[in-house]
Amino acid sequence: MARSRNVLGFLVILLLLLLVAFTLIAQHHYILVSILFMVCTFLPFIIRFERRKVSGRELVMLAVLAAIAAVSRIPFSSIPNVQPTTFVIIVTGAALGAESGFVVGALAALVSNLFLGQGPWTPWQMYAWGMIGMIAGFLRNTWFMRTTISRCLFGFIAGFLFDWLMNLSYVVTIFQNITLAQFIAYYAIGFYFDLAHALSNVFFLAIFSNSWVKILIRFRKKYGLLDL
Repeated sequence: MARSRNVLGFLVILLLLLLVAFTLIAQHHYILVSILFMVCTFLPFIIRFERRKVSGRELVMLAVLAAIAAVSRIPFSSIPNVQPTTFVIIVTGAALGAESGFVVGALAALVSNLFLGQGPWTPWQMYAWGMIGMIAGFLRNTWFMRTTISRCLFGFIAGFLFDWLMNLSYVVTIFQNITLAQFIAYYAIGFYFDLAHALSNVFFLAIFSNSWVKILIRFRKKYGLLDL
């Protein structure tokens, strides 16, 4: 009975959110719709993570991985769109699960921007990297995460998806009215930057992913950590 009430409440909230979203779209408030969408997808994972009994060891491991992902971005900041942050997030999700990948991805963006500069792009980066880690975790037992070649393919796709989402954030933030031709042109201009991110993911995954995944799985088993 309680479960039925929870499902009904969720559906009512979802319907209200959809109505609000359609109203905002009709009034061309695209950035508000985007923020609403990100918050609605963020909250379930944050609430689920908060309710779990996470041990100190797990928190330390996630904090260390998030710090590595964040700090590794800084030395490469002079090279346009080349950094190992996405690689660290992918292997975290592949080894420790969807929620761990999500948490490390979101924290990596927030922490690295303390050094590189915070701004309206930070929530979008948190969302994009969090989703990449989450998807890698969901696919951890599938073909996509079992071999180096498949992980490289996932990393290549993830690089483009991350940058396309960030491009979308700039479009909805800067442009009030934009035509389809302008939208396509804006994405086409950034193609080589997107490609640089995708290829850098392939490079780091091809060289380091096997050893990283094995080490993280060994830590998880040795200390009896949960698959978050």
